[in-house]
Amino acid sequence: MPAPFTPDDVTRLREALADVVAAGATPGGVIVAGTADGSRHIVNAGVVAPECGDAAPDEHTVYDLASLTKVVATWLLVGRAVDAGLLDLDAPVRDALPAMRGEAPGGEATIRQLLAHTSGLRASTRLDHYRGANAPLHELLCREPLEDAPGTHRYINRGYILLGLALAHIHARRLDELATEMWHGLGMTSTVYGPVSRSAHVAPTEQRLPGAPRTWGAAHDDNAALLGGIAGHAGVFSTPADLASYAERLLTSHGHRSSALGEWLHASLVPQAEIEPGLERGLSWALTGHGQVAYHHGFTGTSLYLHPEAGRYLAVCTNAVYFGTARARIAPLRALALKTVSAG
Repeated sequence: MPAPFTPDDVTRLREALADVVAAGATPGGVIVAGTADGSRHIVNAGVVAPECGDAAPDEHTVYDLASLTKVVATWLLVGRAVDAGLLDLDAPVRDALPAMRGEAPGGEATIRQLLAHTSGLRASTRLDHYRGANAPLHELLCREPLEDAPGTHRYINRGYILLGLALAHIHARRLDELATEMWHGLGMTSTVYGPVSRSAHVAPTEQRLPGAPRTWGAAHDDNAALLGGIAGHAGVFSTPADLASYAERLLTSHGHRSSALGEWLHASLVPQAEIEPGLERGLSWALTGHGQVAYHHGFTGTSLYLHPEAGRYLAVCTNAVYFGTARARIAPLRALALKTVSAG
């Protein structure tokens, strides 16, 4: 049986969310604390954004997931492709991309290394530097020299950009089409690649320049925006309710090793590299407690935490990047979320 969240757990989460809103870390936010059996506690605070009026955000408010795209879209699509025999985790990514001319050291990185951020690829990615280039994007990314020896952990977005391009190539379909079909099959009907229409139900993100329009309904990530909002590393929009549905499906599958999803989740919770003492990287997910708890953050202020053995999860949605860099501003909330989900 899943380990339920206690009333004290929910109270602490509610107070922590209210505290970060009161401190000006984010306009508002929503937390869903749930279990595999469908039990959900929903807490919220603040407003969607000042320009959206006085209404508080709720489980149906749409948030830019930023890097949660990696685990909500790319990770699962890769798992399905591996199960279908279309990808080999330990084969170089160049095998899943259109043919390349000349040297392409980045193309030798394996699918496993790209998922686990151990590819050695250059960490800094500025797709605007490729404007006017006379080669396709996957070649431009793969031609650049490695920065680290493969096996060293370093968080790298370009690996997931390559995975998105590979998925589109092996399926001969657009990445957003593949993802939308998958999400609908999981009952996640509010999860989409952007852009999405501006409304009071969509949380705006950052105003990059004074006097310029605020980013609202379009990908906050610059590289994803340059790819039309459709990329393997960022660009997905979703709601707390859909993230809760996703987490419930993952947790339920974890208990059924005979299912392809259950097997993929189990395989992904095996540590691949150390990030820092006490924190490891699996396939996409960050792991604590030797794989007991898995989580991932999004730059905009989103997080998803899973405790598969306890059958519990936390989905945290904020638009903390509304006020600038979100990580430090909501660090206390994320620390409490990890502590709370781990206690089950």
